[in-house]
Amino acid sequence: MRLFQLLFRAGPAALLLVLYLQLGSNKAQENTPRIIILDFQLSRAEDETQEVTADLKVKTELKECMVVKAFLSSNIYIEGGFSFKYTACLCEENPRRFFWDFKTNSSAQIAAVVDIVRELYICPDDDAVIPIKANRFYTVKTLRAA
Repeated sequence: MRLFQLLFRAGPAALLLVLYLQLGSNKAQENTPRIIILDFQLSRAEDETQEVTADLKVKTELKECMVVKAFLSSNIYIEGGFSFKYTACLCEENPRRFFWDFKTNSSAQIAAVVDIVRELYICPDDDAVIPIKANRFYTVKTLRAA
């Protein structure tokens, strides 16, 4: 019974402390910058060759620059420009945009993949950062056959 009395006495102060900590931690999570932001679009030409353009926009909210490699991957084999890999320096004030043009007559799952890599002489300052937890980011789109 004394235990319950002790809990009721400390109750308002404890509740206020928990509420304060909860509000503070939620605000801290909102301010966390996103490492990579991907916007991936596929567009198919309206002609018999069925050329497809893949457009990948890559941004970051980090203050530091990083070296990224961007490429496409698919569940089926696609030849031509589909296999091109791009390496670039990505900074907050300098988002990057990558394009691939390729032909296919089949439906496919296409992933745009961005790896953060350690490579010298790509960024102006060789202080490019590498995230500790994740260094691969991707998004998947479905390409439908005509």
